[in-house]
Amino acid sequence: MEGLFQALKAYQTFNPQGWVGIYRLLPMWLGIVCCAIGLGLLLFGGGGAFRAVAGPVGGLIGLLWTSTVTTKLGLPELTPRLPSFVAAVLSLLGFVFPEAIVFLGVGIPLGLLAGQLAGRNDFLLGFVPVLLITGLVGAILHRVVATVVASAVGAWLLVIGALAALNQFGGLVTAVANQPWGVIIAAGLFALAGSVYQLAVRPSPEEAERLRAERERLKLRKAEEKALEKRWGAK
Repeated sequence: MEGLFQALKAYQTFNPQGWVGIYRLLPMWLGIVCCAIGLGLLLFGGGGAFRAVAGPVGGLIGLLWTSTVTTKLGLPELTPRLPSFVAAVLSLLGFVFPEAIVFLGVGIPLGLLAGQLAGRNDFLLGFVPVLLITGLVGAILHRVVATVVASAVGAWLLVIGALAALNQFGGLVTAVANQPWGVIIAAGLFALAGSVYQLAVRPSPEEAERLRAERERLKLRKAEEKALEKRWGAK
């Protein structure tokens, strides 16, 4: 488990080889599970199922970005367990209120980028406004952002899970993993396909609710018509 946490730290930096290399730590059965979860997220992750994504994503935000944000803000790290504590809180928040994770997931990385561009002395002037503005836009466009995030997570789980599941065929998988940009591009294409499918083909939650209500009304009308026919037939 410690090795897995160390491998996850690769996602704090621009390290494509490290991002892909995490598959080596996953057993074959877990790779198959990741493939199944990834496929489910690509097809259905942007709807009500996004709560199941927002929880783990919130945990990853806490683990990967807490130390970075506190360091950039010049705050002392109160305890080495602070990232784990923040991760637990954000995981719970993601399951209960996924819009908050969309806010943070969009706002934090863009805020950090803006703060970096502003420079060390003006980091707050770049970080805070961009965090608030982009996070708020992300929360307003919740369905679109949730679909894209779920598709991206699903696509990455699918490709990493496939590498882990097929790792026993060492030569082929190693050759693919040694081309991290190829893996990233493949995941990007899967994510694009999943996003288009969920946004353009699947009905929105509101549309799905309207269709469900119409089906219920149609069923009730047919039941009433059948009861009326029986009543007239009895006479």
